[in-house]
Amino acid sequence: MLLPIAVFAGFAGMAAWALMRDNPDVVPSAMVGREAPSVGATTLPGKTQLTDEMLRQPGVKLVNFWASWCPPCRAEHPTLTELSKRMPVYGVDLKDPESAALGFLSEHGDPFHALATDPRGRIAIDWGVTAPPETFIIDGKGRILYRHAGPLVREDYTNRFLPELEKALAAE
Repeated sequence: MLLPIAVFAGFAGMAAWALMRDNPDVVPSAMVGREAPSVGATTLPGKTQLTDEMLRQPGVKLVNFWASWCPPCRAEHPTLTELSKRMPVYGVDLKDPESAALGFLSEHGDPFHALATDPRGRIAIDWGVTAPPETFIIDGKGRILYRHAGPLVREDYTNRFLPELEKALAAE
């Protein structure tokens, strides 16, 4: 007899919590505040290998998970190119054949200061990536400050990502 009331109370409590969050459209990342996981030890031919040590160097940096087969990754590519003029932007190529990834970078330009490859998606799992593109803001100690799921374009970029980036840069 009390089971339906308890179930309803549980759902009502979860709904109330969801409505009171700062931004109910953003799924919180369990990685924020933690040290960035390993980025593996493979890269594309002719590219600089992204290393775990690079993520711990002083200054704010970005890590972007992308793929040539990902249409939103194409949409955000000009934004990454502009950001790479201000700070290190590192890339992790996700589940991509080498030739496709190299062709993408040749056609659209290479904004990445260094690259890692993730042919099986294992690195993405360790980082909590659900689907590309996802971009992480990393501090000078290698800690994840912010995770942005989706392309860095339009209002999402200016209203959600840029304020977090500016906050990270101001704290450095």
